[in-house]
Amino acid sequence: MQHTLFFSKFDGYGTSDMFTLVETDITKAAQKTIDKSKELCKTKGVSNVACEILEGDARNVICEAVEKYHASILAMGSHGYGAFKRAVLGSVSDYCSHHAHCSVMIVKKPKPKV
Repeated sequence: MQHTLFFSKFDGYGTSDMFTLVETDITKAAQKTIDKSKELCKTKGVSNVACEILEGDARNVICEAVEKYHASILAMGSHGYGAFKRAVLGSVSDYCSHHAHCSVMIVKKPKPKV
């Protein structure tokens, strides 16, 4: 994971403590997601599930995981950003749909019922 720009903005007293706390929170959130995913798979009768926490640019990490595990399909969510926000931030799902060596299914959030 590249931190160069991020670190340069917050250089100073207590910075390393702040980054330790952020890193701890990220690790806890990742583990919570894995635990929920495993439980969901278990309730649906899916076994032999492997989970792994990886660091780096999500676009590259996901495409590398597709290669590593010889995935036949990649299912991923979409934030539903508008055209401007997507152009500025980039779209992980769009990148993966063009670069992953498997079929990609992008699942949109359901629209709220009024």
